[in-house]
Amino acid sequence: MKRYGSVIKVAPGKLEEYKKLHAAVWPSVLKTIYECNLRNYSIYYKDGYLFSYYEYIGDDYAADMAKMAADPETQRWWTYCMPCQQPLETRAEGEWWADMEEVFHVD
Repeated sequence: MKRYGSVIKVAPGKLEEYKKLHAAVWPSVLKTIYECNLRNYSIYYKDGYLFSYYEYIGDDYAADMAKMAADPETQRWWTYCMPCQQPLETRAEGEWWADMEEVFHVD
């Protein structure tokens, strides 16, 4: 299992819309998240930023992320979520949410 953290800004005036979307995530999107081996997925908010945390239990992260990105319902879900988000200027090429470095963990 590998832990992932990422960060993105909330677009101005879009926090309540984003919260409303995530209060009722589509079952098909949740199913795809599960089928792509993500567990313990959470999103937190603070001062204009969203922080995402999940655990990956699969053995081919790139393939699972490609599978998720290819899913038509997930693509449709993203058309609602992406206007609520504002990527960090410091993100790596190809990232929407900026990956974060884990600097501490304890079980």
